[in-house]
Amino acid sequence: MPRIYFDHAATTPVHPAVVAAMEPCFGEQFGNASSGHKLGREARGAVDHARQQVARLLGAQFDEIVFTSGGTEADNIALIGVALKHRERGRHLVITRIEHHAVLHSARFLESQGFEVTCVPVDHQCRVAPDEVARALRDDTVLVSVMLANNEVGALQPIAEIAELTSARGVPLHTDAVQATGAIPVDVNELGVDLLSLAAHKFYGPKGVGALFIRRGVQMIPWMYGGEQERGRRSGTENVPGIVGLGAACEVAQCERDEAAKRIRALRDRLESGLLAQIDGASVNGAEVPRLPGHCNICLPGAGNEALSMNLDLAGIAVSTGSACASGAIEPSHVLVAMGRPRDEALASVRFSLGRWTTEAEVARVVEAVVEIASRLRRMSTRP
Repeated sequence: MPRIYFDHAATTPVHPAVVAAMEPCFGEQFGNASSGHKLGREARGAVDHARQQVARLLGAQFDEIVFTSGGTEADNIALIGVALKHRERGRHLVITRIEHHAVLHSARFLESQGFEVTCVPVDHQCRVAPDEVARALRDDTVLVSVMLANNEVGALQPIAEIAELTSARGVPLHTDAVQATGAIPVDVNELGVDLLSLAAHKFYGPKGVGALFIRRGVQMIPWMYGGEQERGRRSGTENVPGIVGLGAACEVAQCERDEAAKRIRALRDRLESGLLAQIDGASVNGAEVPRLPGHCNICLPGAGNEALSMNLDLAGIAVSTGSACASGAIEPSHVLVAMGRPRDEALASVRFSLGRWTTEAEVARVVEAVVEIASRLRRMSTRP
């Protein structure tokens, strides 16, 4: 029986149109984009074309896009680059408790360098309150970072409202839009952000490439030194095939995103209704706020998420738990904990994330499998 992939929030298959766009870069168009000869100029043209495609998707300017190795590097550049540039003016940052570890760990590094970090809480639906961000701002705040969409629950954050607050105080605002880009419309001017991170592999592009939007006028130190690539902001020979793939993925997203989102959301809702109807006590985390169309994070009490995910994997179904192994013990998702979920409920929650090629038949099979496995695990857990 064919495997079913319900883990698109972790990574996505590469779109055929993206593969086709990248293919020449592995053959006859293999030049270094920094070389002055014909092959180099062809590579430079391909990189510039991709930069324009990314800028167009985000509503940005051509020179505001910096290519990176992915979302993690983009987050690191944004937080560390801005903070270190302005450390003489202030040493305070504001983030949220639900950020991706690329942001959380960058903030932890900055703490080791003498910075102070305020972590803003979220409500029980994984929503950041703009008022909480406003209360956290100080005269020495040099950067605020709030993700656009949470990677585990899919909850969308009020970035435009937060941007009004930070702009009034003259504080740059970064948003990790890795989960959101390609799934919903993302326009840097409508959001009002100064920096935005994205990664190609989250929306049907290749792994190992991403981008950071840096609004004109935002000052930061370079992350990598060695050459003048990316206008001196990120040195290193350009990953031409990956960059071309990212650009193609942006082009595909512009053409197909809205229709795909409508279909994916309908399938997600069918999955949730099927599970909620057949599993007593089941509940959807973050169901009461706007979410990404393909995210379903559901609590199935009595069925541990690790056991459930392993049994689903044996049945040919890929999902994610969001929990982590620390010192030999399973730790619950920091996002669900931040939402106020008790430990046992957090450890009973599983993330299903649907994608462009998910089918109704796959949803039906997943519902049937989850109901059967969860029931079996519950029976086992109640045995004397």
